[in-house]
Amino acid sequence: MSRPEEISPPEIFYGDVEASKYTANSRIKSIQSQMTQRALELLALPEDDTAFVLDIGCGSGLSGELLDEAGHVWVGVDIAPSMLEVALEREVEGDLFLHDIGQGFGFRPGTFDGAISISVIQWLLNADSASHSPPQRLNRFFTTLHSALKNPSRAIFQFYPNSDDQVQMIVTAAQRAGFGGGLVVDYPNSKKARKMYLCLMVGQQEIPKALDGTTDGMEVDGQGLGMEKRREEIRNERKRRKDAAGGGKKGKRGKTEVDAKEWILKKKDLYRARGKEGVPRDSKYTARKRKTYF
Repeated sequence: MSRPEEISPPEIFYGDVEASKYTANSRIKSIQSQMTQRALELLALPEDDTAFVLDIGCGSGLSGELLDEAGHVWVGVDIAPSMLEVALEREVEGDLFLHDIGQGFGFRPGTFDGAISISVIQWLLNADSASHSPPQRLNRFFTTLHSALKNPSRAIFQFYPNSDDQVQMIVTAAQRAGFGGGLVVDYPNSKKARKMYLCLMVGQQEIPKALDGTTDGMEVDGQGLGMEKRREEIRNERKRRKDAAGGGKKGKRGKTEVDAKEWILKKKDLYRARGKEGVPRDSKYTARKRKTYF
């Protein structure tokens, strides 16, 4: 089954029919509630004080209702008009804005005590038009979000990445914007219960533990984000492959000929950095030479 973000842009996918179905589905409401509750735990807002929270991709206000129950005041932004219409019909308490988060935010610096986002950020990885560049949209999003948050504060994103490359693109953009923090993966060994949360922090804070009592191995202190270890592993693997290929061969004119597999890997890395979709994963079959029988 295709993922929603692969079918059409969110403002089109969540039309009148889909927005109503999404909000009325009891299973979706239950899952949304569980993930929002977990996001609020990770957000770690003061229990004895009212916080001002930004709900990114608020949809029809399902997460906002839990913010209300927790005694917080919230503002929601979403790109789908039909979702916001359903939220208005449900008379949610938060203020609602129709907005494309890929264009960044225009809130005053230090406005919010925290931010949450449920199943939204992966939509920024798709280039829905010729003018859309996922790396640029992520950069605007995280830079303006960092400015809109108080110091110290947190932003919690539950999301469904399609690959490790997508995770790396998101985390790298957040790091460049000035965030600390890392990934928290609940029940990493369970296909059904596994949930990934990006816990971003403004100011020095300790990253929380996953629900199974451990971390995903991607956590770091406030100096950077957890994909640095993964990037180091990738660099080491690239170096190993290059050494195994003998560092290239000398051509007729004395120039070093780039190994075919190395060239392909570099090209794929370039495509991923540009946000191109459908780039195949690296495997033992990359640049494989096929046998000829004649």
